Amino acid sequence: MPVENSRLSGFFRHSVAERRQIVAEMTQLSQQQIEALEACGALKEDAADRMIENVIGTMSLPVGVATNFVIDGKHYLIPFCLEESSVVAAASNMAKRCLVHGGFTTNSDAPLMIAQLQILDCDDFEQAERSLATASDELMALCNSLPSTMIRLGGGCKRTETRIIHSMSGPMLVLHIVVDCRDAMGANAVNTMAELIAPRVEEITRGRVHLRILSNLASYRLARVKATFTPEEISEDGTAENGHNVIKGIIEAQHFAMADPFRAATHNKGVMNAISSVALACGQDWRAIEAGCHAWAAYSNGTYGSMTQWVQDSEGNLVGSIETPMAVGTVGGASKVHPVAQANLAILGVESAQELAGIIAAAGLSQNLGALRALSTNGIQAGHMKLHARNMAVTAGAEGDEIEVIAARLHSATGPKTQTLVNELLRALREERT
Repeated sequence: MPVENSRLSGFFRHSVAERRQIVAEMTQLSQQQIEALEACGALKEDAADRMIENVIGTMSLPVGVATNFVIDGKHYLIPFCLEESSVVAAASNMAKRCLVHGGFTTNSDAPLMIAQLQILDCDDFEQAERSLATASDELMALCNSLPSTMIRLGGGCKRTETRIIHSMSGPMLVLHIVVDCRDAMGANAVNTMAELIAPRVEEITRGRVHLRILSNLASYRLARVKATFTPEEISEDGTAENGHNVIKGIIEAQHFAMADPFRAATHNKGVMNAISSVALACGQDWRAIEAGCHAWAAYSNGTYGSMTQWVQDSEGNLVGSIETPMAVGTVGGASKVHPVAQANLAILGVESAQELAGIIAAAGLSQNLGALRALSTNGIQAGHMKLHARNMAVTAGAEGDEIEVIAARLHSATGPKTQTLVNELLRALREERT
């Protein structure tokens, strides 16, 4: 269920069990959902065996909760599932810095997915394309003849599109069926429709239908998010003067990503640190989402570039926005099979796929700002290494209270924070204690 306030002061200071209990009480999780979060191996073998082939076990990743998010006037606690330190902290930090202007606002498209039919060996491709246009209503009716809850709820095939492309195999006629998937991601639905109409498409075009498959470039299913940050909010010391300097640095970094694909790849990886993590936590097809986001970053710009935009408005505020495909669902798929995914969706309290799409995109925008702000000020390693120090201590072999001692000593050390230095710090600590 939705939370009344996502501002959880000192949340990180609590133990894992205490944090879990706080979230459970705020979102009214059931005992079963609490136990799913509590069990590090929550996915039972029989459930895993139904999800993929040749199952031999399961693998766990941490689930953390990003705080401070206000999206369209509602507070959210956002579950992230990933192994990389600093991501959840950075997203939470940036989320609380845009509250003067109300947090994040979203505008997501209707949940329209595209299925493609590849048509080959036509005697006359132009005539075949005209014939498909004439038969559009017939093909949509055939798609919507399937017995489907999605169609009963107002979804289904809404239109068809065609285009002729030229390839190394010669000309190809491509038919798109555009399907409203309601609160489902929609892959199974659109693929089933494409398979259903393929024989009739061959009759109409007198060609051969080859591939029949959805496109992960969900260009009609975009999530848009925007947020405004005052200079004081974005600053390092709370002053407008420093804030303007930080904003200048962020925009210069943004322009770098817009102009150079080598930088854009890393810039966008920061966006996907959040998008993929929230999608994974909520049982979404995060690989499809990643493919769509990166494809859109190239397709919409004419060349591969930034997924986000950062500008300074006439009042000196930093304004960030993102527009990207977001094919997600709250019914079907792993979101209804994996118990932790169900618990995480309960924490979010989302009521529709469009709402979930906006939340995920907002997390991506926030995380991107966290990376840009760090790079533009103290550098990315300062904050990252502070949070990564415990992992380095464990890698060196530290146990029990040695972990916190080594992490503290590494934080205080001057010079590069390397694994070699951590090994030396552990060796020195153990010598002190003998």
